[in-house]
Amino acid sequence: MSTRIGVLLTFVAGLLGASALHAQDYPIPSRTITILVPTQPGGMADIVARAFATSLTQRAGATVVVEGKTASGGILAAQTVARAQPDGYTLYLGYHATNSMFQHFDRKLNYDPMADFAPVSLVVSGSNLLVVNPKMGVNSVGDLVKALKAKPAGYSYASAGLGTISHLLGEQFQIATGTSLTHVPYRGAAPAAQDVVAGHVPIFFDLLGLALENVAVGNLVPLAYLGEKRAPQLPQVPTMKELGYEGFVGGAWFGLMAPAKTPRPIIDWLNRQATEIFSEPANREIFTKQGLDVPLGTPDEFAAFLQQESDRWREIITKSGVRIE
Repeated sequence: MSTRIGVLLTFVAGLLGASALHAQDYPIPSRTITILVPTQPGGMADIVARAFATSLTQRAGATVVVEGKTASGGILAAQTVARAQPDGYTLYLGYHATNSMFQHFDRKLNYDPMADFAPVSLVVSGSNLLVVNPKMGVNSVGDLVKALKAKPAGYSYASAGLGTISHLLGEQFQIATGTSLTHVPYRGAAPAAQDVVAGHVPIFFDLLGLALENVAVGNLVPLAYLGEKRAPQLPQVPTMKELGYEGFVGGAWFGLMAPAKTPRPIIDWLNRQATEIFSEPANREIFTKQGLDVPLGTPDEFAAFLQQESDRWREIITKSGVRIE
C-alpha cells in the first residue's frame, strides 16, 4: 500500500468515526431541540408535538421546545424547517395540508414538500365521517345520492375552509356520485359543524372524533365513514369503500419530520423515540379517545405514505378544478 493511499484511508476512517460519534452523541442535552408546529395552539399538531416534547425531555435529558408558526396554513413553519440545518435540532410536525395538498393548488411554495424533508414517523391519523342534518330525512348514502339527483345543485355542504380536507372530500363526493352541491366554506370545523347542526347547511364531512358527540345525541346522522375499515366507535356505519366507492378515503394526519439530509442515524434515533413514546398507553389514549389512530412505523413507511397521499390529493384537486390562490 502506498503512503498516499494509506493516508487517504486513515482520513476516510476518521470521517466515518466522527460521523458515528456524532450520531451516538445526539441529542446533546445542552442544545435545545425545537419542534415547529404549523397550526394553532391547542390543535392536534400542537398536542402531538407537546406530548413528544414532554416525553423526550424526560427520557433524553434534552431541552425540547414547541414553537408555533401558523402563517399561511403552516407554510411558514414548513419553509423554516426546510431551510434549517440538518442536524436534528430543528424538527417539524408536518401535516396533510403542507406536505400532501398545498403543492397541488396554484400556490408557489418556497419549499418542496417531498424533497426538502426527511420523514421520521407518522404519528396520528384520523378519517372523516359523512354526516347530514336529521331534517334532511336520509339515512344512507344511497338515499342522499337519490335526493341530490332529484334536485341538482339544490343542496349545499359545509367545509372547514377553502382547500381543507372537508372541502376536497365534498368535491370528491360529487365526482364519485355524479351529483352537484354548493360549497359553503367556514373558518374552521367547529363553526361549520354548528351550522350543520342548526340546519343552515345540511351536509358535512367532519373528522370522526369531532362528530361523535353530535352523532351520539342525534344532532347529526352518520351515513359513511371514510376510513379503510369501519370505525370501532360506529361499527354500524359502513365505509364508502364498502358502498362501492373504491378509493374514497380521507382524513387528517400528523407526523414528525426533519430537514432533508439529516443523517440517517439521527432519523432512526428520533424514530425509536417517537415509537416508544407514542406506544405508551397514556400517550396513545390521548388520541384514541378522540377517534384517532396512532399508526407509527418506520421512516421509509412514512415516506411511502407521503407519496401516496400526495398522489391521491393531486388527482382529486386536478379532477375537481379547485384553485386556492
